[in-house]
Amino acid sequence: MALTKIKTSRKREHMLESLSPFQLKDNLINLAQDESRQAATVMLNAGRGNPNWVATTPREAFFTLGLFGIEECRRVMDNAEGLAGIPDKKGIAKRFEKFLSINKTAPGIDLLQKTYKYGLRQHGYDADAWVHELAESVIGDQYPVPDRMLSHMEPIVHDYIIQEMCNNEPPPGKYDLFAVEGGTAAMCYIFDSLMQNYLIKKGDKIALMVPVFTPYIEIPELERYSFEVVEIKSNTMNKEGRHTWQYPDSELEKLKDPAIRILFTVNPSNPPSSAIHPDSLKKIIRIVKKDNPDLMVVTDDVYGTFVPGFKSLMAAIPYNTIGVYSFSKYFGCTGWRLGVIAIHRKNMFDDNIRRLSPTATKALNKRYGSITLDPQKLTFIDRMVADSRQVALNHTAGLSLPQQTQMMLFAAFALLDTKNKYKQLTQVLVQKRLKLLWDELEIPLVKDPLNAGYYSEIDIQVWAEKVYGDKFFKWLQQHFEPVDILFRLAEKTGVVLLNGGGFDGPEWSVRVSLANLPTASYSVIGKRITEIMREYASVWKSNGTLKK
Repeated sequence: MALTKIKTSRKREHMLESLSPFQLKDNLINLAQDESRQAATVMLNAGRGNPNWVATTPREAFFTLGLFGIEECRRVMDNAEGLAGIPDKKGIAKRFEKFLSINKTAPGIDLLQKTYKYGLRQHGYDADAWVHELAESVIGDQYPVPDRMLSHMEPIVHDYIIQEMCNNEPPPGKYDLFAVEGGTAAMCYIFDSLMQNYLIKKGDKIALMVPVFTPYIEIPELERYSFEVVEIKSNTMNKEGRHTWQYPDSELEKLKDPAIRILFTVNPSNPPSSAIHPDSLKKIIRIVKKDNPDLMVVTDDVYGTFVPGFKSLMAAIPYNTIGVYSFSKYFGCTGWRLGVIAIHRKNMFDDNIRRLSPTATKALNKRYGSITLDPQKLTFIDRMVADSRQVALNHTAGLSLPQQTQMMLFAAFALLDTKNKYKQLTQVLVQKRLKLLWDELEIPLVKDPLNAGYYSEIDIQVWAEKVYGDKFFKWLQQHFEPVDILFRLAEKTGVVLLNGGGFDGPEWSVRVSLANLPTASYSVIGKRITEIMREYASVWKSNGTLKK
């Protein structure tokens, strides 16, 4: 028996392995599209993390609020050719209350009503100031002021971050938030400002918890940074020889090295989707407090809402940590580009800037001198805002007002959903898809309450050795590239997955996104992966001859 020949040669596969998984995906999509056209099958692209659901109520509230904003503009000036004024603050709260009363059946009106009252009761907002900001923000008629985040929006998003990232158990004090264009912008701003403010320098040693979202691997390799990367590997296995995707103490011990300036982590991880175990969190906390107190931490927690009781490092060691959160996955809003950077008001970044050498301080005073008379008092997060616009354009910095409005409504929606109905829906959905996928594989799913279920990483080596034995996997290694299964899936079945090795995971692993396809598709994907594995095994059993 011979294995069916595919279009992509092993030499070509080997060359393509050097690409980012997201670039490799384009080649796989082309093959899958060809298969779909020829065989009249549906291409199943499980390579993207973009969810196929949306949170409707906060969007309805946004559009209904927009109607109020337009009314307020026309109230000031209304030209038949489409020219209007801008909202007037005086008496606007009473007019908003009237709008809410008249439009009781409008989509999202209940959320608008409750959000308005939440601001008044929880934060003591002045009613006119609060509604005026809502009206101007949904219309987008002003630059963001304050540029870091609007004054009425920030406390509500702060409440949401405390609820979801700190499990409502925050440390004493407050966080400052910088509203940004999604998690990717947050990464760029953080890397840049750490460098600009001499908190890290080219060639420094950094730690990266892997597997991890590919840009965290690629950015340190850029010439500007050239960081020496120490990988903290989640290579623990259970007694059945299956991945638990946790970090053994031997890996975490690497963080004791005082030469490591900063730790980057995505928690829950991408692609294993596993939250860091509480014991490992405690270990990291002990290391930071006792062995490496100067260690800076950046934690990207975009998938935290998919794990019950999730608690971020930003809550555990706030002095050392920069928190990154994106609204994109949970609320199905990747196109909105909504994210926040959170830094506790008592933090090492500000303290380290104050301790810089006179030469560095002089250089930074010059850099930020055009935006403040006392640049030494400028906090790190406000320096980040300025750096995001090359300092000179700081007066136009900040996330657009409509984006901040939608972000705040997403946050308010979650805060006011006291029974967590929406959260339960999203968690159940991804876990159902995870089960459907693994029910069709030849090895069982490892049940884990820390598994977010947003992605699944399937280790082909573990599968091969568990189901068919060590000799079978050695045969696979001898005759195929680790990405061969991806090309066979794409070309023969129209299924597109990503290579786990591109995320610094096991070389013979694949990533399945459980977010972006109809639920029933995941059974199909599981079946297709199993079919390819059985085809490999059949050829191996019949002496391993390959069709040339």
